[in-house]
Amino acid sequence: MASVPVPALDAGSNLTRYLQEIRRFPMLEPGEEFMLAKSWREHGDVDAAHKLVTSHLRLVAKIAMGYRGYGLPLAELISEGNVGMMQAVKRFDPDRGFRLATYAMWWIRAAIQEYILHSWSLVKMGTTAAQKKLFFNLRRLKGQMQAIDEGDLKPEQVAKIAQTLDVSEDDVVSMNRRLAAPDHSLNAPLRVDGEGEWQDWLVDERATQENELADRQEMTRRSAMLQSAMSVLNEREQHILAERRLKDNPTTLEDLSQEYGISRERVRQIEVRAFEKLQKAMRLKAQEEAAGTVEG
Repeated sequence: MASVPVPALDAGSNLTRYLQEIRRFPMLEPGEEFMLAKSWREHGDVDAAHKLVTSHLRLVAKIAMGYRGYGLPLAELISEGNVGMMQAVKRFDPDRGFRLATYAMWWIRAAIQEYILHSWSLVKMGTTAAQKKLFFNLRRLKGQMQAIDEGDLKPEQVAKIAQTLDVSEDDVVSMNRRLAAPDHSLNAPLRVDGEGEWQDWLVDERATQENELADRQEMTRRSAMLQSAMSVLNEREQHILAERRLKDNPTTLEDLSQEYGISRERVRQIEVRAFEKLQKAMRLKAQEEAAGTVEG
């Protein structure tokens, strides 16, 4: 996956040109995205992976811009986000019924946040889960309180943030002072010659009503298709597959082996066989649906 080429961007690159270049890559329709993801996942089609990555480079840039307040070059944040995007494509399973963008956002943010944490040398301030949560949520909470431009927070503001994030008030004060770097103006030029401003690239990230409706319809269609395909499995296969593949926190093989009084290896075999049967049924359903669309 690392060999998939994307437009180059480094500290010496022209950011304006890069942002213009990634606009050339078209967004994918749900059906096209699904087939490309299947081609990559099942056949290792690098061209399909390339299209999946490049069609989401604008998403990476949007997410990266949300982290520009940490004083790091936007080009570096975008580059790290692109790495996260590649990891998302590598692990994306289209049969789970989600769009790639929904799945990829977690990987993109994780890659950018890890880079920020590394660059800020959080070893000096602690790397506990609570410290990380405070690091990445303090600015948002200050914004809600309209306290972004203030220096030290007021005692009542400190208390509210500490309660919201379940951290100590001392941690809030300390982190706020560490992050007290001046914000960049939205009118700051992108280039030394003054051509273009940051605000020129700020966009409304909210989905349009049409996209939200299309996504809901697609999710409903996928859900109905999955439920129909599940009928090819017997009760035990359905239960094991649901416990192992459809839960956010999958049930362990050990727990299922005890529930059914069989070995862990037998549970694994049933899971694999059930998943293969489900995939076959899903493909048949998709083909029938496509054939019906053509005939209609």
